Amino acid sequence: MPDQTTSETRAPGSPAHEPGDRVGTAGDTRGVSRRALLGTAGATGLALGAAGGAVGYAAAPAGAAALTSVGAGRAMFHGKHQPGITEGLQARGHLVAFDLAAGAGRREAAALLRRWSATAERLMAGEAAPHGDTGVARDAGPSSLTITFGFGHGFFGRTGLEKQRPAALDPLPDFSSDRLDKTRSDGDLWVQIGADDALVAFHALRAIQKDAGHAARVRWQMNGFNRTPGATARPMTARNLMGQIDGTRNPKPADADFDRRIFVPASAEPAWMANGSYAVVRRIRMLLDDWEALSLSAQEAVIGRRKDTGAPLSGGDETTPMDLDKTDAKGEPAVPVNAHARITRPDRNGGAAMLRRPFSYHDGIGQDGTPDAGLLFICWQADPLRGFVPVQRKLDRGDALSRFIRHEASGLFAVPGGAAEGEYVGQRLLEG
Repeated sequence: MPDQTTSETRAPGSPAHEPGDRVGTAGDTRGVSRRALLGTAGATGLALGAAGGAVGYAAAPAGAAALTSVGAGRAMFHGKHQPGITEGLQARGHLVAFDLAAGAGRREAAALLRRWSATAERLMAGEAAPHGDTGVARDAGPSSLTITFGFGHGFFGRTGLEKQRPAALDPLPDFSSDRLDKTRSDGDLWVQIGADDALVAFHALRAIQKDAGHAARVRWQMNGFNRTPGATARPMTARNLMGQIDGTRNPKPADADFDRRIFVPASAEPAWMANGSYAVVRRIRMLLDDWEALSLSAQEAVIGRRKDTGAPLSGGDETTPMDLDKTDAKGEPAVPVNAHARITRPDRNGGAAMLRRPFSYHDGIGQDGTPDAGLLFICWQADPLRGFVPVQRKLDRGDALSRFIRHEASGLFAVPGGAAEGEYVGQRLLEG
């Protein structure tokens, strides 16, 4: 779990009412569509800050109830990059991989991506699914919903597009900490869903699954969560299930080299990956009983940071640069040589950097009382051979955290750039 943080940016804006939207009487939302409720926020002059929170409301029109700031947050489907990469962490997430069905090829894949893109665009705007909407999210706004699509290594062989398969999509090497379940790894197609409302996220998952029809079948699916926006008095770096502040050194969009590290340049080959990124997905189980048996000082030595503030053990606050040369009263390094935060520093890995955007997960408690819980690790980079791989190799050779985690599933996916207006995701690959 390399030691890096995420942006809190939310995209502002919300659509207005359309003819046919049903609006009930004040205080009664039983007959109100998602679009109508969202339109209330847009029509009343809702202003969204950098974190997507409501700055202020004008009076709501009679017969409608204003959305809260969480419900009104909206990300854009169309753009240079796909949504779900640079947005802030979301409260609820679903990851799902599909394999193309027997006999399905390039034509069926194109039709599927066209359906998925149309559904994603509508749901992210707070509208109902194009067909067969379940009504699960009827009362909610978009809740910062994002839906992101990627292609796995096997997709290209199944669609006859082997020559368009990027070299960066070659399988990841084996790592000593891997205990991978192949049935929960890889896949022809990958979809990441995130939202700040659990019902909105589930609604999107169900719509995407239904849209797959006979063209693709689910290979695996995982559910995750994060702290709900607004649950802390001020914006804070997330904590993981070990209680550690997790993500302090994440690249930020304001960094001069952010795009170069995270996104594929427009001049790169294959051309269809321009402005895209590569997602490494790992299900990392945390051995919480073992971890929680450690003293606080031992936990902090494993990570290299204070548990309460996230400050490096060399001193300062969370954002203070780590002083790797500082020693304690005994002459020992203040930050242990095998501390997780020391090993994952970009300057200790040839400048390797990746944008981490994970979810925590909990899949129940075993008969022995052991929780099946940990991190759905998702990281984004322009090239996994210069991002994830060198860092994970370094961790493999002596990370103190390795005793307390186990990598149980893995996937690598090529995520093309965003769809322009009138396009669907992957169109330049499938129709190029």
